Amino acid sequence: MDRAPRPRTTRLRRRLARLTGAFAATALGATALVALGGGTAAGAAAANLAQNPGFESGLSGWTCSAGSGTTVASPVHSGSAALKATPAGSDNARCAQTVAVKPNSAYTLSSWVQGSYVYLGASGTGTTDVSTWTASAPGWQQLSTGFTTGPNTTSVTVYTHGWYGQPAYYADDISLAGPGGDPGDPAPGAPSGLRTGTATSSAIDLSWSPVSGATGYNVYRDGSKVLSTGGTSATVTGLAPSTSYQFQVTATNAAGESPRSSAVTGTTTAGGGGGGGGAVPKHAVTGYWQNFNNGAAVQKLRDVQDQYDIIAVAFADATGTPGAVDFTLDPAVGYGSEQQFKDDIKAKQA
Repeated sequence: MDRAPRPRTTRLRRRLARLTGAFAATALGATALVALGGGTAAGAAAANLAQNPGFESGLSGWTCSAGSGTTVASPVHSGSAALKATPAGSDNARCAQTVAVKPNSAYTLSSWVQGSYVYLGASGTGTTDVSTWTASAPGWQQLSTGFTTGPNTTSVTVYTHGWYGQPAYYADDISLAGPGGDPGDPAPGAPSGLRTGTATSSAIDLSWSPVSGATGYNVYRDGSKVLSTGGTSATVTGLAPSTSYQFQVTATNAAGESPRSSAVTGTTTAGGGGGGGGAVPKHAVTGYWQNFNNGAAVQKLRDVQDQYDIIAVAFADATGTPGAVDFTLDPAVGYGSEQQFKDDIKAKQA
């Protein structure tokens, strides 16, 4: 019995079905590969290395100079909080944190800010420290800058600050994007027990309690760093008599700098010698009016410039008696009489 031949159209449909199934499987595999590739690219995106970048945890991770910073619920760029920092006097309301980074690596620093003369920057990069600023940002404005770390750089300090005499500024969503470094040991805590010691007319001694993990200390006078030391005491010099100063101390190690200690006030003494007290005048001249016969020009008292506040005069000539001196005015000084000399003294005193 002869079989009826299968229609060619039926065989063609089956082949098309097999091809369609194979194409669908291939397309599905390609889709899976695309999805996998997309996931890898997203994972490779640079993470934000800044701690508490949106200030949702208050000032955790940040140190603001002279207590200038706080967090507010409005205005905010995103989330529930933002930084508000207020410059005052000689303080520019600098808020900063130290971040672990990798050597020879590129980073992008950005922040949303609001206010007048607001700055954003990074220091300790090991190459060129960077900063950027805006003169006026009545609404939220993004500041951005970038840098490359040096061959031995393992941490940088990112910061924002305002400007002297300007009102409060705001910052939110601060970002440091780039490869993360080994955080290593944490930065030390703030020193305690800061106290003043002996004070003179130009210096004040300071001492404080040691901080675990600290390798050094920085001393601040009226908000400005004045010296660094490896011990727990220091003498701040170059001060003015009868003047009060505010001092703070921070602890440092390879991970960065601690917040500042509580402030103490020290006052220098009046200084000066017995009698009048007070400060020594800025200008004084002293010398011998005597015939040295050494080629020096003779100068009368009247020729001394008026800006000198103290003029010390000494004159003497040896006599024929060994060891004896004569205090008679020597004619070589240039006066015709002792009265002229006395008149010059009175004129200077006046």
